[in-house]
Amino acid sequence: MTPRIRGWRRVLTVAAAGLLALTAAACGSDDSDDAAAPAASGSSAAAFPVTIEHKFGATTIEKQPERVVTVGWNDQDPVLALGVVPVATREWFTEYPTYPWVQTALGGKQLTTFSAEINFEAILKQQPDLILAVYETINEETYKKLSDIAPTVIQSKDYADEETPWDVQTLTTGKALGKPAEAQALVDKVNAKVAEAKAANPQFAGKTLVADFGPEKGVHWLLGANDPRRALFDALGFAAQTDKDEVSEERLDLLDRDVLFVNGATKKDMLASPVFARLKVASEDRTIYTSFETPLSGALAYSGPNALLYALDVLVPQLKAATDGDPATAVTDLSNQS
Repeated sequence: MTPRIRGWRRVLTVAAAGLLALTAAACGSDDSDDAAAPAASGSSAAAFPVTIEHKFGATTIEKQPERVVTVGWNDQDPVLALGVVPVATREWFTEYPTYPWVQTALGGKQLTTFSAEINFEAILKQQPDLILAVYETINEETYKKLSDIAPTVIQSKDYADEETPWDVQTLTTGKALGKPAEAQALVDKVNAKVAEAKAANPQFAGKTLVADFGPEKGVHWLLGANDPRRALFDALGFAAQTDKDEVSEERLDLLDRDVLFVNGATKKDMLASPVFARLKVASEDRTIYTSFETPLSGALAYSGPNALLYALDVLVPQLKAATDGDPATAVTDLSNQS
């Protein structure tokens, strides 16, 4: 579980020695990995050139990208939602290609991954003409190395590392791919569905929902406000708990608020802890459980527009059951659902 909790914060370990020499070799070689087709079919060439500002300046994309590599942990999700299959992606959840919205977007194509770390040599081998690295902590040295391979888009200076909102990420991705109108339409679709859920469930407003990510061996990790992995709950009107990051079993009182969402553990495993089982939010059936193996967990982690639409369908009925004040309305255990 640990790589899924803090995997995108791990130290980059893959060196980029000899990058320029590798660039020359790759450009002159026919021995490239073409497991994925060129990526940008359907993009509008009229949208280019485009310039995207970010925390290290700006990147100009001169023409329609045809070979897109995604380096951020979840960058492939908005790319696929926009009808583009990357030639290579960062590996995170190994189940990702099996998720319903991903299978639809792939249409039978394969999704190539390079590694869990940023592997400059593997990225270079794909000969990309666009690199997206929005959902990652990119330092200036890494940005320069990626930019030596292809135009690279990273996060805006307006947001902290790994806190770019899903809608901003989607619109930025759409601009980079020459699909700004399509990106806006996806954002509007998600926002409309969120608004519909809020109107139907005014009791969500102001209630505090604690998001417990990957509890393991008595240690819990609480997602704070602005963390993209709890963005959907925030959008639905729930408040975030004040405390965040690591919490020990001795402070499980911090989890005992209006609603608890446990992501990464089964209901059975959680209730095996007598301390947890005594929490009112658990004993009064105001806790929603899902395991890392479920598409719901993946949807909240990747948080592209189609992932969020999927998550809304699954979560809203459970959130309603957890907040309607009726003990007879049971919350479904989602931890074993496929």
